[in-house]
Amino acid sequence: MMDETDRLFACEFCRVKSYLVAEDVFRYMLPGNTPQSKNLIYFPYWRFKGMWFACDGTGVQHKFVDVSRQAVASPFFPASLGLRSQALKLKFVTPETAGRFLQPTQSFAQAAQNFEDRLDKNSAEPALHHAHIGETISLIYAPFYIENGIYDAVLNRSIPASLTEDFDIDQLPAESPNWRIHFISTLCPSCGWDLEGKRDSLVLLCKNCVSAWYPIGKKLKKIRFGRYLASDNASIYLPFWRIEPEISGIKLNNYADLIKMANIPKVIQPGWEGIGFRFWVPAFKVRPKIFLQLSKNMTLAQLHHELNEELPEHRHHPITLPIAEAVESLKVNIAGFIKPKNTLAEIFHEIGITTKSYVLVYVPFLEKHHEFIQPDLQFAINKNILALSENL
Repeated sequence: MMDETDRLFACEFCRVKSYLVAEDVFRYMLPGNTPQSKNLIYFPYWRFKGMWFACDGTGVQHKFVDVSRQAVASPFFPASLGLRSQALKLKFVTPETAGRFLQPTQSFAQAAQNFEDRLDKNSAEPALHHAHIGETISLIYAPFYIENGIYDAVLNRSIPASLTEDFDIDQLPAESPNWRIHFISTLCPSCGWDLEGKRDSLVLLCKNCVSAWYPIGKKLKKIRFGRYLASDNASIYLPFWRIEPEISGIKLNNYADLIKMANIPKVIQPGWEGIGFRFWVPAFKVRPKIFLQLSKNMTLAQLHHELNEELPEHRHHPITLPIAEAVESLKVNIAGFIKPKNTLAEIFHEIGITTKSYVLVYVPFLEKHHEFIQPDLQFAINKNILALSENL
């Protein structure tokens, strides 16, 4: 059985691997528990699972969320799925699935805005910026049937909703479940070798021609990558997106500018104005607090060593955070290291960031009893936190 975040599928018979992509979002359904004679109605919910950040005048607020909201505004059906999307095994919706699928009338942006509004009400200060990072967006269809009321087809019992006399389920638009999942061959486009990756990997690696491939649409795109070689040895390599930005609204063009903006206790040395500034963002999902710490520590370190264009020799963590979401985190990154914090409210809306280029960098860590330690930068990440991130 595949998990919701799985992207690599291996045929049980021929063992050939394929990469799964959807035309827009993946669609899942909750398992029903009703006799086959019932005419099922599938009600859609938007599900957002990932890190939520809000920048205000004091810094960055964050939390991990797994929430769902109606994709069709209706007072007769539950407002959300509650814990069901986490507790029950989801199945892909296929064109062969019998039932009436209601067509979403609310976009994900509308559902997300409703969620943000509710969170902002509990904040002491108004948010200057929101970011959803490492997000899994999907449509989940919950089964119901109508029989002198609306019945929950998962529990096979009625729901506490009073139907009005003019209620007519046929008034809600429906659509056919003709959503296909597309399969991309995991043979290297350059040499035809088998690409490697874990079940939830977003980047596939070819050890034959030493290349890295990133799914774009229905094709694989070759991306730049490198291995940081300052350390003599490593137990594991963690992947990071190194992003070269074009920044407007603030002066942050080089390493000297970073020293001033972050108020780092260093004396600016000759030549630092010539070292271009780059963001560093984890290329893997992890808890929001750790994500912020890693982004901040790596960005402030500004590793400028030459990269070796080789794949990691030792085990390496899979890439599970797309480059698009890494780019979305850049303003959050700035809010995390800028000092003093009270300047945020004055300048934040003026900051504009575009991406000039990016490269995937594998950074070596040493394994200790409880932690993975980066010896050159002297910071660590707890092994259990990294292991638990596989469930995000």
